[in-house]
Amino acid sequence: MRKAVFPGSFDPLTLGHTDVIDRALPLFEEIILAIGTNSDKNYMFSLEERLHFLKETYKDIPKVKVMTYKGLTVDFCKEQDADFLLRGLRSVQDLEFEKAIGQTNYKMAGIDTVFLICSSGHSHISSTVVRDVIRHGGDYEFMVPDVVRKKD
Repeated sequence: MRKAVFPGSFDPLTLGHTDVIDRALPLFEEIILAIGTNSDKNYMFSLEERLHFLKETYKDIPKVKVMTYKGLTVDFCKEQDADFLLRGLRSVQDLEFEKAIGQTNYKMAGIDTVFLICSSGHSHISSTVVRDVIRHGGDYEFMVPDVVRKKD
């Protein structure tokens, strides 16, 4: 079975993330959306909120699983019998950064990384940008799925 892990903090889940996940669905029998937990990092959204964003968005797609993990991503992949990591690329800078990590992961554990280029109209979206817009009271709702949007 072709199984992939899509790791991230998903703080918050964005339309950039969902673009990559949705386009990867035909490529794998199972995709694990894996929230890495790091007690040293300050998140805008709680772990429970981030789990809710992912589970609610993909509740009707049985091949998508949502999990959390600590430690090295490649160790989590091995525990889950996943041979692939899934990553999205928005820019040349992303490629350079992700390529180095992908090569290291392969050398360490034989885990291949599959890169998907963001669809047109999504390359400007990142969780960092969304958090910054939220902090400054701007309109972020066009960059996130419904489940992340403010409920008035």
